[in-house]
Amino acid sequence: MSTAVTKIAVLLSGNGSNLQAFLDSTLRDNIALVISNKADAFGLQRAIDANIEHCFIDPKVFENREQFDAAIAEKLNKADIDLVILAGYMRILSDEFVAEFEGRMINIHPSLLPKYPGLNTHQRAIDAGDDTHGCSVHFVTPELDAGPVILQAKVPVFEGDDADELRARIQVQEHLIYPMVAQWFCQNRLSMQDGQAYLDGNVLPDAGYANEE
Repeated sequence: MSTAVTKIAVLLSGNGSNLQAFLDSTLRDNIALVISNKADAFGLQRAIDANIEHCFIDPKVFENREQFDAAIAEKLNKADIDLVILAGYMRILSDEFVAEFEGRMINIHPSLLPKYPGLNTHQRAIDAGDDTHGCSVHFVTPELDAGPVILQAKVPVFEGDDADELRARIQVQEHLIYPMVAQWFCQNRLSMQDGQAYLDGNVLPDAGYANEE
C-alpha cells in the first residue's frame, strides 16, 4: 500500500535524532513539515538539509499556551497534515490542541509506561534498581504521557549504568520502533477509538503490541 498520501509533521525542541530516524526510513517522503519552539534546535538544520518545509514559532510572542498552540495548529492544518509526530517536543500541549489532533498525534516516551511519566526517566529507573527499562510509543491524550500505548521496546539495565549510557541504549530502540508505528498509521492499520489503540482492528493491550507479560 502506498504511503505517499499520508503527510507527517514533526514537532521538536532539540537535536532531532528521531526526526533523522524518520528521514532514514521508508517514510522520508511523508515528512512534510518540521516545527520547533526553539530557534537553535538542531532538528531544524536536519530539515533544512533534507529540503523539508520547516519553521520556528516563538512561544514568547504569544500571551498564553493556547494562543501558541493555535498558531501551531494553523500551520499543521494549512499543510493538510495527517499525522503529528512529537519528537523531543518539550512543551505541555493545551487541551484544545490535543482535542483537535487526538487520534492523529503520537509521542515516544523514554520509559515503559505507565512507569515514569514526565522527566528524568533514566535516572529514576536506575535509582529504583530496575533491571529493565525502555521506551513507549503512545497516542497523545490530555493527561501527560497517559495515552494508550501502541508499542514498547525493552532494554536491560546493567550494573554501573549511568543515565547517559541508558539513554543511548534506549535511543537505538526509539529510532527503530517510532518509524514502525508511524508506518502502521500510514498503512491505515493503526487507530485510536474510545481511548484505546487498535492495530488491524484488534484492541491492543495496556502495554501495546507484542507485550510479553
